[in-house]
Amino acid sequence: MIVKDEAHQLDATLASLAPHFDDIVVLDTGSADGGPDIARRHGARVFDFAWIDDFAAARNASLEHAR
Repeated sequence: MIVKDEAHQLDATLASLAPHFDDIVVLDTGSADGGPDIARRHGARVFDFAWIDDFAAARNASLEHAR
């Protein structure tokens, strides 16, 4: 998942996903709302990514972490 300031949705989203996946990768692009901590509480592996206004670059980075 690629996220930024999505804490208001992240808890419910990850709670619904976690039972169905062995591994959840969250690529955070600069959240200031505690979203990465929420993701970690759900067992997600969280990685930081400096947003460069290029969704493809963020997607590719998240896929690299998922390997």
